[in-house]
Amino acid sequence: QVQLVESGGGLVQAGGSLRLSCAASGRTFSSYTMTWFRQAPGKEREFVSAISWSGGSTYYADSVKGRFTISRDRAKNMVYLQMNSLKPEDTAVYYCAARYGGITTYASSYDYWGQGTQVTVSS
Repeated sequence: QVQLVESGGGLVQAGGSLRLSCAASGRTFSSYTMTWFRQAPGKEREFVSAISWSGGSTYYADSVKGRFTISRDRAKNMVYLQMNSLKPEDTAVYYCAARYGGITTYASSYDYWGQGTQVTVSS
């Protein structure tokens, strides 16, 4: 039913930019929270950013605040993560995730996940 498909990952030099996209389908997403998580090898899955589908309220991890911007296009059922001033420590698989309800930073709270897209930042 619900499907989330990420795209836009790739290889970029430190200081560069990428925009990730998440195509959401299968539901009307009113009252949903849409998020980005990331996971690097050997590390726990880490919350990156969240947005309320209806109201557009946003929340960011301290590690990305001021560099990343989350947005959504309700008409297109798309969620985006604009990543600027990228650092090698941003290297990870980035996942789009969704839940019915408000913003949380816990991966276990999210019911729907995409397959992920690799972001690699070289020094």
